Amino acid sequence: MKKKNIKILLVDDEPDILEIVGYNLSNEGYTVITAENGREGVKKAKKELPHLIILDVMMPEMDGIEACEIIRKNPDLENTIITFLTARGEDYSQLAGFDAGADDYITKPIKPKVLVSKVKALLRRFKEDDSADVVKIGSLVINRDEYKITSEGKELILPRKEFELLSLLASKPGKVFKREDILNTVWGNEVIVGDRTIDVHIRKLREKLGDNSFKTVKGVGYKFVD
Repeated sequence: MKKKNIKILLVDDEPDILEIVGYNLSNEGYTVITAENGREGVKKAKKELPHLIILDVMMPEMDGIEACEIIRKNPDLENTIITFLTARGEDYSQLAGFDAGADDYITKPIKPKVLVSKVKALLRRFKEDDSADVVKIGSLVINRDEYKITSEGKELILPRKEFELLSLLASKPGKVFKREDILNTVWGNEVIVGDRTIDVHIRKLREKLGDNSFKTVKGVGYKFVD
């Protein structure tokens, strides 16, 4: 995977940390998104679906531990790497972070070059090619990087939300995605949507990909059928 295609979400209430760490990671070639507190971090995580999240622990509105717990409950972020970057090095703080679902713990202050090396090590679990961003199911090909859908050899142009909904359902064929999880992952908190929003988007996808591609599980949600 190319560095420019790797998203890193940096969540910290200190402007200097956002600026310095963000600059060094951007300078390395990564795409960096920033948030100033845990609540904003959760919102941006759902929207951007980053590969790596760097979380401070002590923040206003929502601390990093709570933010991590919420993020880990989102099925579309289950493979996202989460590491804490904080001045708190006490054992109980580290244990709380790991219990919340964190993958690693970085204690600051830390030299920028050391932090970049640490980030590189954390990201090695992702494949070094673009195949991780391409989903192939039969004749359907979803290229997340290029926002491109190909079905039976023909390219389909989908609006953003239809693309994200299809990408989510097709990421795990056969899995039933609950309506609440779909709303949180695809729409997040950016807009207020009605209860029929998912149904309308599913109907539009069925018109373009066929009725048999999607199955409604009454009272629960939807799944993509391979």
